[in-house]
Amino acid sequence: MAQVQVRSDALDARLAGFDLPKGGFSGAARQAALLRLNKMGLPGRRDEYWRYTDPKLLNSDTPLASTALRVEAPIFTGKDKLRLVFVDGVFDAEASDAAALSGVEITRLAQADAQDIHWAGAVYGVLEQAGQSAVPRPFAALNTAAAKDGLLIRVTGRVSKPLHISYRQKSNSSDAMLHHCIKVEEGADLTLLETGIAGARSNIVMEVDVAKGGKLHHIRPQGRSHGKQLITHIFARLAEDALFKSFTLSMNGILTRNEAVIEFTGDDAVAHVAGAAVGDGDFHHDDTVFITHDAERCESRQVFKKVLKNGAVGVFQGKILVKPGAQKTDGYQISQSLLLDEDSQFLAKPELEIYADDVVCSHGSTSGAIDEGALFYLLSRGVTIRDAESLLVLAFLAEAIAEIEDAALAEDIRARMEDWLHRHESPKG
Repeated sequence: MAQVQVRSDALDARLAGFDLPKGGFSGAARQAALLRLNKMGLPGRRDEYWRYTDPKLLNSDTPLASTALRVEAPIFTGKDKLRLVFVDGVFDAEASDAAALSGVEITRLAQADAQDIHWAGAVYGVLEQAGQSAVPRPFAALNTAAAKDGLLIRVTGRVSKPLHISYRQKSNSSDAMLHHCIKVEEGADLTLLETGIAGARSNIVMEVDVAKGGKLHHIRPQGRSHGKQLITHIFARLAEDALFKSFTLSMNGILTRNEAVIEFTGDDAVAHVAGAAVGDGDFHHDDTVFITHDAERCESRQVFKKVLKNGAVGVFQGKILVKPGAQKTDGYQISQSLLLDEDSQFLAKPELEIYADDVVCSHGSTSGAIDEGALFYLLSRGVTIRDAESLLVLAFLAEAIAEIEDAALAEDIRARMEDWLHRHESPKG
């Protein structure tokens, strides 16, 4: 009973900082989310899915000040793209490109919410609510209830260039909350890029509905600010022959938790979720994934690699649920960490829950140090120890990067990783 009161008090304090939108088309979804949230309360360490990650920073009614505001070098500079910019969680029209691109319709949530009817009404809060059924996700419900802005993206054709959501942080105490809805129509195709830091603390939800034969490629290098506190949720629903691929690169940050909740509702669909995390010092990074197979002949892949040093902590919680009748399921899950010292740790909880008899599902989780044999081989051929370690780290991360289909985008991710490694390399000869 005392624990319930603690949850309730924490929620009251957190909500006190928000002027909750009443909503137009989203009004009913917001009210439903608030009811769910009041029943759940905010999470604590006793919750099963928060055992490895203390949510106290995210529960706080005010964010801790970021220790530094980093101006990062641009990424994906060689790629023609349409850029949409948010600064401390507020849309910046002057810094953004005109939202006009063939095959895609783009509206701000803040503007669309003045309407009583909008196509996003079939998506906003709907996928998030469905994702609450197996595991409570209070911060996602909080976002649905309280987010004032975000992008509503309807993809109607094969879009010629990527859509780029660029986050920028200026305030060292900004508390950014954004909610994006993406609807990929039948046969449509989009590449979506997300970069940067939305705020000192950020809560970002993305609901993705991919229709028959639709494709969405999502690449997300998250910013390098040491003081960031970030929680994200992706809720994806895939129809027949749909494809969804998401890759996330995370570097630094006191607390980062990326959740992905994916449901197959149509046969022959494909979903790949991958991530690479590199952290140094008081870095805590959590990937939590839940994939539900509820259709035949679907393929899912979870590929997560973490490189940790100087006491950094990595967490992976991944589940594949195969429902009755989801025959010919192909589910693959791998989570691995490379510990560059004895002070860092990797905490993993891989799960399979299968109720069909004609499936191929596997999971594996490993944690270890750099291969001394491979290191000796490189040193014996004149490679310096710094370069040798960097080469072996990049080789370790290669399986996750391989999930990016666009070779140019994958190369930009590798370059960003190499830059991090050079700045954090050990003081060796």
